[in-house]
Amino acid sequence: MLFVAVGWDLYQQTRSAVVLGDVGFVQVAPFLVFALAAGHIADRRERRAVILLTQALTAAAAAILCGTFRPVWLIYSALLLRSMARSFQAPARVAILPHVAPEGALSNAITWNSSAQEIANVSGPALAGVLIASSGTRTVYISQLFCELLTMVCFAFIRARSRAEGSPEKRGMLDGVRFVRENKLILSAMSLDLLAVLFGGATALLPIFAVDILHSGARGLGWLRAAPSIGAVSMALILSHRPRARNAGRVLLAAVAGFGAATIVFGISRHFWLSWAMLLLTGAFDNVSVVLRQSLVQSKTPDFLKGRVLAVQNIFISCSNQLGAVESGWTAAWFGPVASVAAGGVATIAIVGWFATQSAALRRWTQ
Repeated sequence: MLFVAVGWDLYQQTRSAVVLGDVGFVQVAPFLVFALAAGHIADRRERRAVILLTQALTAAAAAILCGTFRPVWLIYSALLLRSMARSFQAPARVAILPHVAPEGALSNAITWNSSAQEIANVSGPALAGVLIASSGTRTVYISQLFCELLTMVCFAFIRARSRAEGSPEKRGMLDGVRFVRENKLILSAMSLDLLAVLFGGATALLPIFAVDILHSGARGLGWLRAAPSIGAVSMALILSHRPRARNAGRVLLAAVAGFGAATIVFGISRHFWLSWAMLLLTGAFDNVSVVLRQSLVQSKTPDFLKGRVLAVQNIFISCSNQLGAVESGWTAAWFGPVASVAAGGVATIAIVGWFATQSAALRRWTQ
């Protein structure tokens, strides 16, 4: 809900693709600055306590936007505080999953964890579109604050199994970087996702497509934002009832190529439901990538390094998602939104081709 309302407010105030794109920069900067320290803390401190403290900060960020005065600088400030908190929360939240899920069910738990997040991503944008159209963005921000507080209560009920102290010689902040650098398979999987989403993302430009190209208004924006999550949930449900893919590397490459192709069609489409269907496919293909990559990292990383390795992964994800929004905003300002999105999809397919020929570890990866 939050990002639909923020995108709507910013575009209504400025009508600027650059302002929309810079939302990504405001969110990625804290991840780049604090990610390694966050991973170190997740491995050295009690992860549940880290999650609770940072969730309190995200609630404070939500409270900032509940007033009636919301200029661009205040919106950016709230997003910056939220991103700082989530940069410390993310590695602890993901690393605690193996200590919450039943032993032997981690892969399926990753799929369901992804599904739960995507269900929220489906309902949030759609609900935000309805609320903005009926009562304005302030209602969305108040609802967001309630959700943040409810989430903090849920986190308080987490009961995790104890974890081993780990290897005493593996205590450096940069050990996660070294581990990823030395593991060619994990490095290739993370790099593929980073580059593909960096060029192939269209989410930051959805307010422009909803208002100026598809002429669908606030309700249409909500449905466009929800479409990738609907696709992701649908794919997650399929994956949760199927055995793991044996040729995981080839499946990953095919999924990212499909993501790029759907992005191209979305960029050139002028029909709302075709555009919506292409966004749905991007979510479905992206979920395949998420589940495979998370399973790879969780299964191949020792627990005492998991927070730091996940912090490195968060740097890759943040760079792809948020810097991708910056890239989309700037290229849309220079060449127009249609050219920006379509060219990004072409670049994504080209990147898949490069990894398919250059990364033998990824191409031959089997589960």
